[in-house]
Amino acid sequence: MDNNDLLIRLRYALDIKNTDMVEIFKLGGVELSKEEVLKVLTKTPEEEEVKESEDHILLDNAMLESFLNGLIVHKRGRQDPKPGQPEQPPLTNEPSNNLLLKKVKIALQLTSDDMLDILKLAGVTVSKSEMGGILRKQGHKNYSVCGDRYARNFLKGLALKYRK
Repeated sequence: MDNNDLLIRLRYALDIKNTDMVEIFKLGGVELSKEEVLKVLTKTPEEEEVKESEDHILLDNAMLESFLNGLIVHKRGRQDPKPGQPEQPPLTNEPSNNLLLKKVKIALQLTSDDMLDILKLAGVTVSKSEMGGILRKQGHKNYSVCGDRYARNFLKGLALKYRK
């Protein structure tokens, strides 16, 4: 799954409107017009050579992380930085699936048990230790990379929970 697909599924799961998408990107530090957001929200063409076109904007990891940071601010409000901390958190170099799960957990104020329940809604059983490994900081000895299956089913479970 590429970043565009993750964003499309997250938008559907949380029922985010186009105008809210523009605002969330802006809160994350990325200025996009409504037309550009619609181009981001199109599936990436299957052809390998076609990366970006007039009808499609490829979402890189930095833009996805900025959107997720904006989602946190949109859902929870802006947090005042502590003395010595930068205004915007520095961008990480983490795999997008792990980043998605961590940032959505923060934005929606979910506990690890809530996340396990969401995955269970989608028909996937994950142990607490597996979930803990996915949510760990990259470089930690128990860190594990979140596969597309978990990310896809987490977004499916979110849709089942929030789109009743």
